[in-house]
This record gives sequence, C-alpha cells and structure tokens, in this order.
Amino acid sequence: MPKRSILHMFDPMPNNSPFDINMALDAGFDVLMPYSNVKLENIHNLTQDVIFSRGPSGVKKTAIFIGGRDMGMAIDMLQACKPAMVPPFQVSVFADPSGACTTAAALVACVEKALKTQHGKELKDCKALVFGGTGPVGIATGVLASTHGAETVLVDHLSVDSAKDATKQYNRRFGAKMTAAVARNDEEKSALIESADIIFCTAKAGIRVVSANVLANAKQLKVAGDVNAVPPSGIEGVAPNDTSVPLSSAAQSAGAIGVGALAIGNIKYQLQRELLKLLLESEQPVFLDFRDAFDKARGLV
Repeated sequence: MPKRSILHMFDPMPNNSPFDINMALDAGFDVLMPYSNVKLENIHNLTQDVIFSRGPSGVKKTAIFIGGRDMGMAIDMLQACKPAMVPPFQVSVFADPSGACTTAAALVACVEKALKTQHGKELKDCKALVFGGTGPVGIATGVLASTHGAETVLVDHLSVDSAKDATKQYNRRFGAKMTAAVARNDEEKSALIESADIIFCTAKAGIRVVSANVLANAKQLKVAGDVNAVPPSGIEGVAPNDTSVPLSSAAQSAGAIGVGALAIGNIKYQLQRELLKLLLESEQPVFLDFRDAFDKARGLV
C-alpha cells in the first residue's frame, strides 16, 4: 500500500503556527504532526523515531519542519537533526521560525532586485539599516545583507546592548560583519537614515517605525523595504502593493523607491511553498535555512 507523506513539525513554543500548518498542507503533505514545547535535547531522539519507523522507501515521503520564534534555537535544532540520521534512514529538514527565513529571504531578494533595476547597484555597494533588527526576521535579513556585501546595521528600538548581543552572536555563527545601533526616537532614527542606501523594516506588525518626517532626512536612500502588512505601514509612504514606487517623502534622496509588504509577501508565500515541496521531491536529504531560502528567492523575483 502506498505510504502517505508526513511532515513532523517540531516547535519549542506552546503551539505550532497555523500559517505553517496551512502552508504545509497546501504544499502536498498528507499528514501533519505538530509537536509543541520541544527542547533542543529532544531533537536527536525525536529524529530517530521519525526515520526508523518507515523504512528506506518511507523516509523519502517523510520530513521535519522546525518552527518557533528564536532563530538561533531553530538553527541549533536543524543542526541537531543531522547526526541523528543513519543512512539510508535520512529525511529532509527545513527551519523557518515564525516564517522568518522565508520572509527575510523574500525581503532581501525584492530589495536587491529593485536596487539593481532602478539604481544599477549591488548590495555590496550599499549601507543597509535593519529596523526591528533583533527579531528573527531582522536577524536573518541582516545576515543575508551582510554576507552579500552590504555594510549592515542591526537597529534595536530600546537597547544598543541587545543589538550588540545579536550582532556578536550571529556574526560568529554565519561569518557576517554586522554592527549595532539603537533608535529610540525620531532624532536617533534621522541620524541613522541620513547615510543609509537601504532601509529594511522588520519590526512588529502594526507599528509605524519610520515617519515621513524622519524619511525626509535620507540623503542617499535608494530602496526601502517594509514587511509590515498590518496598518499602519512600518515606513510611511510605502504601500503594501508597492514594488518599485517612488518615495515622495524622501525628498532629499535621489530616486528612492519603496517595496511593500504584500509584494514581498507574494514572494514569501511562493518561496515557502516551493521549499516545502522540495522536502518531498528531493532525491537526497536537504537541510534548509534562510540562506537556502535566499538562493531560491532570487529565482522567484
């Protein structure tokens, strides 16, 4: 009897994300098995329970998804799955905590494309600010921008120490060269924005991070990308469906354009679906995080 496809969803939080469950079902998995409150030390045994129960043919229709809200924990869990595999009992694993990997990959890919097509520039030519930089989307965005050459600053809204802790940890993990900053008020935001070529807004939904008055201080801004789809927008003047729409509020910048949350979200949705399908379609086990997601996103934009 043909075996059904199963996705085991490991999550350190009290509940799994309904968004991820919907996406996995629509990507073609027959059975979804959520696990909550999973600890890092549980991963080895859980993984071996996954692989040894289906036989070599069954593992090809079996995969693991790692959720949660902590990027570092998700990557640690992904890495912990690898030594638990015993060939030919191996399955594919995809880490996407809070959708951060696919959201960040889509954001950076969309901004990168706008930068190239509208300004003839590469990430390596630019200074990038990541507002909301200490959250999971901000961290993944910052690492991607930095490792592809941008001078990247993670910006926290309360504490420079939080930003420094994040840059230190993730620079070490991924070979990035991010720096840290704090922007607690419009004056501090304006000072940072004055020299920025790119603004990534990855703060919490429904919070206006950059006002038109602040944005008017941008003297060399080229692209602003905002992932907040819940009104008000994170960056004033960037509408959800904008792809490369001029930012009139950035009056002092030469040709600054905005990329909105729904435009980015369309790529994120396609990207997560494609990566979930890849878990089922790959002949060899794959281990996917935000770096793999970015490679795929570049082909979708």
